[in-house]
Amino acid sequence: MTDCLTLNTNNYEVKTVTVDNRTICYRAFEGLCYCKAPLDAIQVLNIYIPEEYYHGNKIGLYTAETAPYFIPNTVGGYLAGPVEQPGINPRTRKANSLFAALEHGLIACSIGVRGRNSGKQSDEFFEGSSVVNYKEISSRMVGKAPAFIVDYKAGIRYLRHNKKYLPGNLERIITNGTSAGGALSALAGTSGNNPLYEPYLKEIGAADERDDIYAASCYCPIHNLEHADMAYEWQFNNEEKYYRTRHRHTENGIIDICEVGELTEEQKELSKELKDNFPSYIDTLNLISGNGEKLTLDSEGNGNFKEYIKQLIVQSAKKERKDKFISTTCAELMAGGSDVEQQSFFVEESGEIIDINWDAYINAITRMKATPAFDAIDFSSPENEEFGDEFVEKRHFTEFSMNHNTIPNAEIADKKIIKLMNPTKMMDDNNSAIAPYWRIRHGSYDRDTSFAVPTILAIKLANKELNVDFFLPWGMPHSGDYDLDELMNWIDRII
Repeated sequence: MTDCLTLNTNNYEVKTVTVDNRTICYRAFEGLCYCKAPLDAIQVLNIYIPEEYYHGNKIGLYTAETAPYFIPNTVGGYLAGPVEQPGINPRTRKANSLFAALEHGLIACSIGVRGRNSGKQSDEFFEGSSVVNYKEISSRMVGKAPAFIVDYKAGIRYLRHNKKYLPGNLERIITNGTSAGGALSALAGTSGNNPLYEPYLKEIGAADERDDIYAASCYCPIHNLEHADMAYEWQFNNEEKYYRTRHRHTENGIIDICEVGELTEEQKELSKELKDNFPSYIDTLNLISGNGEKLTLDSEGNGNFKEYIKQLIVQSAKKERKDKFISTTCAELMAGGSDVEQQSFFVEESGEIIDINWDAYINAITRMKATPAFDAIDFSSPENEEFGDEFVEKRHFTEFSMNHNTIPNAEIADKKIIKLMNPTKMMDDNNSAIAPYWRIRHGSYDRDTSFAVPTILAIKLANKELNVDFFLPWGMPHSGDYDLDELMNWIDRII
């Protein structure tokens, strides 16, 4: 006897796609509803399986029995993330991650997830999100926190529910995402099987299966939102001008709108307050470096935690000087003026970079966001909308911004919801199954959040004795999937 969540193994199409003279052939199972009571049409998934596996053949290291599952998402800016297909990434003009995974012998799956714009029309575009503007309108705002991780988990549960019908190894699931999608991947990796999500999973009729994963790939994850404002001002407090590019969907594709501004006197005061709050937060985390030192900051924001981050940047610059990997493989994606040979903020000794002038470096990469960067006191941030619900459009998620609020009748989000959206909190919940393998990338010129945010995530995971590959690729701004060959090689090493 089957249920509505049972995969029809005869309902597929064999497809062939060619990108850059590289061709893949696969079976496509598309438009599969992964829950019994969906709230939005986006709640479907696609499964792509190399056709070679149905003919007893091997691809690289993998067979029909051993192939891992690769599950990227299309979330950016906490917007809804629709399913995608193998092909070209319009942002990089190269093969997308689904194509790369199938070519490498992985089984690929794309899970559509709800977001803060579910139920309404939006022309917003953020890095990590689909270039296809999702236009399904239900008028019900059913995609607010924690919907996107609930849907991701439901999709993973659907796969395990159909384990006997699918090839590959569902004990080897690797997620991948960029920006808010990187946060989603991190949440999947830090909250496996946690019962706190169960009421939401039951609401949509998810399968009664496990949702833990084996590995998480996270590009520039925008997460730890309730502490991101203070981290941002710790880094950018000296920078009063901000330079931002907003992206919009149009009939002619995605357009960029440049915005230049300067902090108001009130924002400067808020910036100082937030910066001053950051050291005590760092102290509470009990972060331990690889050599056993506790990482801290003094009241001025200086200390070995800052030096730790500076050395991450130094290692990035030294690697780029040595192998020119970024400038030779994805120069078109690098931030303007980031050529490693043209910088004056390096401190060198005998021709080797040993340190950076922090203030000069931060001035060079520039501030992107006004203060507060995430929990805007006037509700102008995308993250404010993420913490709304079906009946309340936007909410604060920090006591700081609630105390400085400028919007009448403003509310603050439930602490339980805030926790469900924070990988650094969920990994400390004893009921979470945490992925043993992690790959985290955050560009050395990424200004969307502080370097401290991914660094905290990486150190906390490493302190739990998990395998963490963390790096700040030189010259990269806020972006992802720029080193897919390296990502696939990492997957080979951990399987």
